[in-house]
Amino acid sequence: MSDAIAKSQQPVSEERGLGLAMCTALVVGNMIGSGFFIAPAALAPYGTVAIIGWGVMAFGAVCLGMVFARLARIAPVTGGPYAYTRLGYGRFAGFLIAWGYWISIWASLPAMAAALVGYLGVLFPVFTDYPLLKLGTALGSIWLVAAINMRGVKDAGMFMAVTVYTKLVPFIAISVFGLFWVDWGTFETINPSGKPFLGALAATAPLTMFAFLGIESATVPAGNVINPTRTIPRATVLGTLIAASVYILGTVVVMGVIPRETLMLSSAPFSDAAQVMWGEWAAITIALAAVISSLGALNGWTLMMSQVPMAAARDGAMPAIFARVSAKGAPVYGILISVTLSSLLYLVDISGTKALAVFYDLIVNLSTDAAMIPYVFCAAVEGVLYVTRNPASKTLPIGPYIPFGTVAFVFSLATIYGAGPDAGLYSLLLIMLAVPVWLYLVSTPEPTTAGDAQKSGID
Repeated sequence: MSDAIAKSQQPVSEERGLGLAMCTALVVGNMIGSGFFIAPAALAPYGTVAIIGWGVMAFGAVCLGMVFARLARIAPVTGGPYAYTRLGYGRFAGFLIAWGYWISIWASLPAMAAALVGYLGVLFPVFTDYPLLKLGTALGSIWLVAAINMRGVKDAGMFMAVTVYTKLVPFIAISVFGLFWVDWGTFETINPSGKPFLGALAATAPLTMFAFLGIESATVPAGNVINPTRTIPRATVLGTLIAASVYILGTVVVMGVIPRETLMLSSAPFSDAAQVMWGEWAAITIALAAVISSLGALNGWTLMMSQVPMAAARDGAMPAIFARVSAKGAPVYGILISVTLSSLLYLVDISGTKALAVFYDLIVNLSTDAAMIPYVFCAAVEGVLYVTRNPASKTLPIGPYIPFGTVAFVFSLATIYGAGPDAGLYSLLLIMLAVPVWLYLVSTPEPTTAGDAQKSGID
């Protein structure tokens, strides 16, 4: 193992404040976030195919979860997909993954903020009349969460735990008890989209996978996790199973309660379904839970968005500014750069003339496509470790995990295909912007110790 790889495996923080509850909350909170709350409206054109898509995606997500659980036991280091890719393929591959992963996260924050505003419209209808109010609220939520993360990982983890466990009760209730209100005749038409079945199924992939992004959440802040080799795998698998169950049942309820034509135009589908079933009070309760959840998802993804480039920068695989930390260990400059880009991307919707589902679909395809590239590399790194017998892998049997890695690899490639050519083109252009950054990095000596990049940290 090279010295650079050995450095990347050192913990980045002596303060380990994230236990099983917080790590599971991070996984569930990042997955059961704002993406899921808007997904039924975006999936409405596909009818029953969307439910099948959820099932397929859940199977693939569990396989990915097993891959990340396995990798977390081999290398419990900060950086998640970046750290694993660098372990298997070296500095350049690690850089590309860190870059693409970072892009996928800041590109997804506007969709989460848009969903938050959509559900605020249920609580305060004035939001539907004033586009600038929607804009200010969305941007304000992004920057509020950024401020929380600048206080450090422990504060961000506590905020995540509170928001996740607060929101789960109403959404589990609507996903389970709502089944008694479902009109099962709604699902008799398998594919109302007019597309070939496989084409329609592929089209649902980026929309459903966007909700599953975050499987690897517990692996990213590994340096801050208590007993990471035990905690991270448990949190990853448990969080994935919880999310998959809520996704499938919740979508069935919403699609079975609201007519398809109405659902396609909804900006708050779960609240609309709750109102049909139980009345105004239920709609308000669900909307409030969705707002809390959206804040939690913004918080969790902001934490991820700062940790991956920070870990890469400490290895010399991202610009050093991303590794500069405050006295509390927060990568303040990396957070500021990232949320600024997220804010600029949200301005695409400043006119207020786009339907929420259309804007959501655009951002989802872009961020999902960018996120699946790291997943492809992480799924393949299992095979690399199996062939090379890296010393770090000898403590665990690899053979039984190969089927999971194979399914996860194929599943990730299929999702990239389903995102369509436009998302692929935009993702490729964003990744190509990394070329001049890489040229700058290779002209800069690698850090000689894991702490070198931190010497210019801010107070």
